[in-house]
Amino acid sequence: MRLALLSDVHGNAIALDAVLADIARRGGVDEFIFLGDQVAIGPDPVGVLERIATLPVARCVRGNTDRYLLTGERPIHTFGATTEAEKVAMRIELANSFSWTQGYITAAGWFEWIARLPFEIGFALPDGTRLVGVHGTHRADDENTLRPEASDAELVELLDGVDAELVCAGHTHLALDRALGDRLRLVNPGCVSNPIRPDGGLASYALVEADAAGYGVQTLRVDYDHDAFEDSLRRAHHPATEYLIRLHRRARFEAG
Repeated sequence: MRLALLSDVHGNAIALDAVLADIARRGGVDEFIFLGDQVAIGPDPVGVLERIATLPVARCVRGNTDRYLLTGERPIHTFGATTEAEKVAMRIELANSFSWTQGYITAAGWFEWIARLPFEIGFALPDGTRLVGVHGTHRADDENTLRPEASDAELVELLDGVDAELVCAGHTHLALDRALGDRLRLVNPGCVSNPIRPDGGLASYALVEADAAGYGVQTLRVDYDHDAFEDSLRRAHHPATEYLIRLHRRARFEAG
């Protein structure tokens, strides 16, 4: 069994295409698992959903931004803003982008698809290892605690009560693969889009190879056409164009 773990595509079909092409070059997979935040914020939410729909086997969980499209909630983060005026402007851009995305997916007939996304998925690998896929944690889709800087002991405590040996989560946009004692392993494939600076603007995903003897995990990073991504924002008249360009350029040029 070969699985691809992807998270936080955020409406960036150009980055998703690069990841899917890389997976195909590596021989393909039996199943794709998307760990939430499929569409919101980026310029091509419907393009992302159409690509997911063409995959032979794909399971998707709900991310916090997927939920916001249903409930009207909006993000409150202000990444990179330093003054109060910048923070206010960023929140307005993000709020407008969610309204834009909500209208886009509703007009294209995808709203109910988002509404049906489960909070988590779970199944057994060939060796009996129980895998659970969530966005934030097994408690909440917006819990931002399973981070690389956390100690093993902290992660074990945060994962208390999870009914799995392999926990796959997204949300932080930071790739992580941590064995926690003999029983538990935490994997975050990183983000396909909206990268955090250590990843240098690359799209990140993970492959899981499993058989009756056990399983292994490999985290991979793929570059994509950032100029084309910026052009797609402008062509779509996206309301968060400037915010997203700043975010992506900061990740690319200030990495490390």
